[in-house]
Amino acid sequence: MKTIKVLVVDDSAFMRKWISDFLSEHPRLEVIGTARNGQEALEKIAVLHPDVVTLDVEMPVMDGLETLRHIMEKKPLPVVMVSSTTKEGAENTVTAMQYGAVDFVAKPSGSLSLDLYKVRDELVRKVLHASEANIRALTVRRSKVGPWRSLDKTAHVEKAIVAIGTSTGGPRALETVLTQLPPDLAAPVVIVQHMPKGFTKSLANRLDALSAITVKEAEDGEVLRNGTAYIAPGGVHLAVREENGVLKAHFDASPPRAGHRPAVDVLFESLAAIHHCRKVVVIMTGMGADGTKGLKKLKESGDVEAIAEARETAVIYGMPRAAIETGVIDVITPLDGIAAAIVQSIGE
Repeated sequence: MKTIKVLVVDDSAFMRKWISDFLSEHPRLEVIGTARNGQEALEKIAVLHPDVVTLDVEMPVMDGLETLRHIMEKKPLPVVMVSSTTKEGAENTVTAMQYGAVDFVAKPSGSLSLDLYKVRDELVRKVLHASEANIRALTVRRSKVGPWRSLDKTAHVEKAIVAIGTSTGGPRALETVLTQLPPDLAAPVVIVQHMPKGFTKSLANRLDALSAITVKEAEDGEVLRNGTAYIAPGGVHLAVREENGVLKAHFDASPPRAGHRPAVDVLFESLAAIHHCRKVVVIMTGMGADGTKGLKKLKESGDVEAIAEARETAVIYGMPRAAIETGVIDVITPLDGIAAAIVQSIGE
């Protein structure tokens, strides 16, 4: 198989060595160079032509966000951000996802970590996945708000819920979908985005600032309201339960599913127990097959419309492809068509 050439960018010599050593242990990964800051990184990209770049968020001279902007504008490449778990670090990482980074790895304990080995496997896996990313999908400029397709006021709308599952490339995809949903959406939206604890709140806050609907991190036991999107917190599964005729968020601390907590399968399976409710489920960009098993179970329960993101816009086509190949998807559409498909499904 093709060797993947990686450029490692970090202002810490210690971190550059550790990251380089970890990546070099994998037979398919070759670290072809390192850089101490963004300016040096851009110079080395032009000379070395790496396949993937790992990029520290906080650096002198030129920080990670500014460097990422230059990369995506001048020579788009798959970029994996390496971030601290501080509040500011989480906010910058979410911003980097919107700018076009494929994924990120959180340092276990601050900017200079002595226990980076804890995320070694994750780092290697995400660099490998990044090498397969659809770069064209990351460089397409998308509208930031609207146009909204509102429900026909004469249409009969029963109780409904929308559930979205996504992973690698998801923050950018969610921005496209949520900013195109109308403020009068006649359903709550529940979302599982594969992200660790500490990052989902920053994602929710950013999407809320951009969208006409309300976007928030879900809280255990809260009532799910129409026109509001709820993002599962990192580290817990999100399920939906019906109590006394209303839908509520419920947190589940059971073990990860296929390495994920929250897992899309858990969310979709929970919807199977809810009756007399229109369910619209969406599977978007992401590695693996999370969501397919849950969707198959959900399909057996009745009134479900299943939407999958089309290959041409998915940063990573794994999750949509797995669902499509299983035959449980009703609508396949590019990313820009998902919001309209959701609104149409609710109103049918």
